[in-house]
Amino acid sequence: MSLAQLDRVLDNLPNAYPGPGGAVAVLKEGKLFASRTWGWADVERRLPFTPQTLFRVCSISKQFTCAAMLDNFADTTALDADVAAQFPRLTHPSPTARHLADNQSGLRDYWATAMLCGATVERPFGDAEAGHLIGLTASLQFAPGTRFSYCNQNFRILGDIIASRTGRTLNELMQKASFGPAGMATARLVPNTETMPDGTIGYEGSVEAGFRPAVNRIFWTGDAGLAASLTDMIAWDSWIDSVRDNPAALYTRQSAQPHFADGTDALYGFGLGQVKLCGRTGTGHGGGLRGWRSFRCYLPSERVSIIALFNHMDEPRAATQKIAEALFDHPPQPKPAAPAIPWQGNYEEPETSLSVRLETTADNTVKLTYSGRHAEQLNPKPDDTATAGTTTLRRTEAGIWMDRGGDHQSSHLVSLEGTGPTDLEGRFHCTEYDATLTCVRSGGAIYAAFSGFLGDGMMHILLPAGPDMWRMPMPRALDDSPPGDWTIKIHREADKITALTIGCWLARNLKFTP
Repeated sequence: MSLAQLDRVLDNLPNAYPGPGGAVAVLKEGKLFASRTWGWADVERRLPFTPQTLFRVCSISKQFTCAAMLDNFADTTALDADVAAQFPRLTHPSPTARHLADNQSGLRDYWATAMLCGATVERPFGDAEAGHLIGLTASLQFAPGTRFSYCNQNFRILGDIIASRTGRTLNELMQKASFGPAGMATARLVPNTETMPDGTIGYEGSVEAGFRPAVNRIFWTGDAGLAASLTDMIAWDSWIDSVRDNPAALYTRQSAQPHFADGTDALYGFGLGQVKLCGRTGTGHGGGLRGWRSFRCYLPSERVSIIALFNHMDEPRAATQKIAEALFDHPPQPKPAAPAIPWQGNYEEPETSLSVRLETTADNTVKLTYSGRHAEQLNPKPDDTATAGTTTLRRTEAGIWMDRGGDHQSSHLVSLEGTGPTDLEGRFHCTEYDATLTCVRSGGAIYAAFSGFLGDGMMHILLPAGPDMWRMPMPRALDDSPPGDWTIKIHREADKITALTIGCWLARNLKFTP
């Protein structure tokens, strides 16, 4: 390990990922190896960002919810009936508690369906709204255990159930299972995302455009409600290393290899994702809300942990990668060679009815836009494939296939060439969520907006994706991670629109009819 090279990377983080403030730490064998804090927890009050500053770690909370569940219900099947009771309208077999903990539930994510029901970006969203939205569920987007799909309310449901069953608050259960044993002295659940107990502020914006306080009015619980300082997170990863050889330890049990229903290895279980850095495999999780970004991981083969916390919108995963490259003297990846045939075009993924866009970029990577807010960058290979992580594109005589190992999905993409009629106007209704899509022509463009029990959403311009396929970009949402593009697929009989299939990666295959 090169401490000098690591120091250079750490010292440059405020310039490489500029924003109001941040904190990082590297642990080796459970001991603090290096750390930095910089900038401001509140730029107007000139409140410094310190190791004790409380930080909204968001979805990192999920592993603590699962630890509290296992601490009280070692056999999670004891909660399956409670899970089923959350969905009185569900017409399919209910997912189990373990399906929820492994993000294999088949449920549509409620931050996406909230936008479908007309939520506006910065409106309050609390327990009543969450409970009503979850209770509307009548169908699943896949059979539980057969696919992976990230779903925040899985962990809200689990947190609520274990609190109800034990008669204790989720914060108390987390304190007993994790905060207390690890010595996380200031960690706590802070469900109201509008403020932080110590006045720390998360920021939107950029250096060029300026930074402004991010406005959030979501109430988060077991899915993303944790506030913790860098000191707390150092204590957590130190504790993880100290119990690494104890098979009964909660984190050890959470880190065991998860599987899909057919026995195939999965990459996510009990609120932890499998992480790969510089050829080393470990467990970890990221988190995000407007104004907040976080990531932590533990690499057991090296007994190394890396923690990165930003109170702005840059990417801590990228910072973690740079830290790992310096730590392990890992050479940067060379620029890929240009593919013999450019990866280009619009496609449909047939199982989800979602739009897929491929583009070969100037640096020869393949930009894949499919699964959410950020496009994936794949590296082309000489064998006419392109890969990144567990995602592979491959060309065959029959066309292009997209293999997504993490999702447990392999698809023959349907090419979409040209455009179709531009007659998408009127109102279309989704019975399951009592949601309405209103499409209006203005000038030469078509605009659309969702409405439902949460209000009337913003109008968004529709962009053509192919014959009778449109994209509805939604760059902002209640959560920091918006749905990305909604795909609108038109169904016709005798040239008359009879139905729409609408979805995004987090909420797929919803039927709307005129």
